[in-house]
Amino acid sequence: MAQTISSGADHSVPPIRRRPQQLPWPLNIYQTAIGKKYVMALTGIGLIGFVVVHMIGNMHLYEGPSQIHHYAEALRDLGGHLVPRTFILWAMRLGLIGMFAAHIHSAVSLTKLSAKADSSYVGKRDYVAANFASRTMRMTGPIILLYTLYHLADLTWGWFSDDWVRGDVYHNVYDSMSALPVAIIYIVANVALAVHIYHGAWSMFQTLGINNPTYNSLRRGFATGIAGLILVGNLSFPIAVQAGLIDEDNRSVEVGGFDKLDSDNHGEEG
Repeated sequence: MAQTISSGADHSVPPIRRRPQQLPWPLNIYQTAIGKKYVMALTGIGLIGFVVVHMIGNMHLYEGPSQIHHYAEALRDLGGHLVPRTFILWAMRLGLIGMFAAHIHSAVSLTKLSAKADSSYVGKRDYVAANFASRTMRMTGPIILLYTLYHLADLTWGWFSDDWVRGDVYHNVYDSMSALPVAIIYIVANVALAVHIYHGAWSMFQTLGINNPTYNSLRRGFATGIAGLILVGNLSFPIAVQAGLIDEDNRSVEVGGFDKLDSDNHGEEG
């Protein structure tokens, strides 16, 4: 005899996880996995752009103390007399902090979503198809975060040296990286940065829908090129200091030609 089910009984199964409250549009897009991936890709593009510009600006170190000093002053004077001194520089810094925070938050959120999705599978993750960079993204990310904080404390705030001079970029770089342990920290961190950027530059195109066998070789070439450029450029600074290409002798020759350091200087190398 067939069993009948009472229409009045409630047999609904409660959800395993409570659904988060929906934010208004367009913020609710970020609550989806694809929205988080887009945020991570777009902020990644912005951060890669900053790293490249920052590295190119620091190349003024090879032109001597005067040139890197004037470059740092030019950054503080962006906008000329139309806005207060350092206003645009601080606006860019706040935008950079916002991109950095959004990039980290989206990455952590996607990791949590992936962990929840994988929790129902007993088998171990298959690393055969994954390359070295993708397998180490979760390691290189925290290394870059710690390196960024150390870099700011070391050269921008001068926490680790009694000889740090406010606004004297050339001297501060030499004073920091002339210590071999510090130079090694910068070298290791920039290798991690290059690995992270390589995988990020490769995968962000796929996230944005640019994924086709016809031009995937161009994607890989771009990822390799941009990561290699950043690696060589950033590694050159600690190596140049250790090799004596950037030293205090160069600074002593040009120090008489420096403009008076403004009280607004913050000691950043650009």
